[in-house]
Amino acid sequence: MRLRGVGRRYGLTGPWVLRGVDLGLPARAVVRVEGANGTGKSTLLRLLAGIDAPTEGRITGRRPRTAYVPERFPAALPFTAAGYLVHLGRIQGLRSAEAADRATGWLTRFGAAGHAATPLAELSKGTSQKVAVAQALLAEPELLVLDEAWTGLDTAARGELDRAVAERVAAGATVVFVDHDPRRLAGAVDAAFRVEGLGLAAAPLAPAGAQDGPRVRVEVTGPPGTPLPAGLPGAPACVPARDGALRLTVAAVHSDALLAALLTARPPWHIRQVAPEAGTEAGTEARTQGLSPDPPAPTPGEAP
Repeated sequence: MRLRGVGRRYGLTGPWVLRGVDLGLPARAVVRVEGANGTGKSTLLRLLAGIDAPTEGRITGRRPRTAYVPERFPAALPFTAAGYLVHLGRIQGLRSAEAADRATGWLTRFGAAGHAATPLAELSKGTSQKVAVAQALLAEPELLVLDEAWTGLDTAARGELDRAVAERVAAGATVVFVDHDPRRLAGAVDAAFRVEGLGLAAAPLAPAGAQDGPRVRVEVTGPPGTPLPAGLPGAPACVPARDGALRLTVAAVHSDALLAALLTARPPWHIRQVAPEAGTEAGTEARTQGLSPDPPAPTPGEAP
């Protein structure tokens, strides 16, 4: 999907918000949109999500299956939290039972399962935001548009949304987001753009190895002669380890998606060890149990 010469104005004759914007969305990528307050970031995201239509220019290419989290969630709707998610799931083509299962799963992941039967109008701002994020993830979108979606979430839910972003990208989706925290998804952003004036300009990415946030080390083995699967989430650094193993290092936000990709590869890879990289706090629990049967113990005296 590409925006060509796209502009948007207030009303039919009001001032322009954006004008002459050209933007092609890369596949399987995380795209950050920056800019000062009031410059048109939310307008751009609404155009990408198909919520608004351009006043001039055109949007070309196939529109992917899209989900959108607005800056302000309209919570005063006649549904319970779970009822709203099931309703949205049905609109997006899911069967009722599948929509209900996914609704329960996402509410649980975001720590809001206890509010499934609560009317939306009675939810706190933070819980309302969890529902807003859950509805966007419900149908596994190909384009996920997040307008300050982390605002109002507690620390655990923010981490869960980071992981959900990595999962969508690992599945082939594109994620476009705005967030007031310049460190959001540090190390995971593939392209960045800044809204300034009425247009859009490329913004610099942090240099490789710069503040990427917490990192995780994963030691793996595969069948002899089998190369690592291509396109692994987070583009992990890879070095030889012990006994023919490989040691992968990746930003913590990508660690769960990386493990899933390795375990579902054909043939699957064996996970020996998962641990925070030395000198960092990974912020996510290293999960080694249940990843593969009977992982070998380290040699006595050997550093992990």
